[in-house]
Amino acid sequence: MTTSPATDALAQDFVRFAVDAGVLRFGEFKTKAGRLSPYFFNAGLFDDGAKLGRLAEFYARRLLASGIEFDMLFGPAYKGITLAAAVAIELARLGRNVPFAYNRKEAKDHGEGGTLVGAPVAGRVLIIDDVISAGTSVRESISMIQAAGATPCGVAIALDRQEKAAEKGVDMPWSAVQYVQQELGLKVAAIATLSDLLQYLNPTAAPGLTTHYQAVAAYRERYGI
Repeated sequence: MTTSPATDALAQDFVRFAVDAGVLRFGEFKTKAGRLSPYFFNAGLFDDGAKLGRLAEFYARRLLASGIEFDMLFGPAYKGITLAAAVAIELARLGRNVPFAYNRKEAKDHGEGGTLVGAPVAGRVLIIDDVISAGTSVRESISMIQAAGATPCGVAIALDRQEKAAEKGVDMPWSAVQYVQQELGLKVAAIATLSDLLQYLNPTAAPGLTTHYQAVAAYRERYGI
């Protein structure tokens, strides 16, 4: 997705917000791929009403600017459940009222039953998640959406790490986001990317963050896509 100065500003505001909220942290963190990352993004730490509401605002603004056409939202369990609900509320506040649904990890055998909860899954369905690590969650969501007779049309995430995917310990020549775009055929709208994080950490703009900039830049040099 091509960004304009306005969307770049949105990304910078989001990175600043994530750092201030303690959701985006710096140090040494082991990723699912076994890499030692100099930063860690944990959307589960948007853990109060004010932070969640602000996060939903960023998602909604990015979605409305993305050009992706969708009829409803789908939140994969577990983090996606809260995200889809919050984004649906914010979209309605902005004048775009759409239904949302989510899945259970285990099928319910009483009451309404099944694994899907919320609005009937129909039309063009946009998946809401925090990040795309390996595309597994997206593939599972696609299967559930298609099984319901609907069409997955895109994915909205908070942060695109822009790094090589790893399969069985081997680095791939594509990122998880590129895999979703090219192999699964879905558009991806990210509020911010690793490039936006590096811009935020740039020593000329934030000299106090030079050490973090160098560490993140070195990580991208090694694993970036």
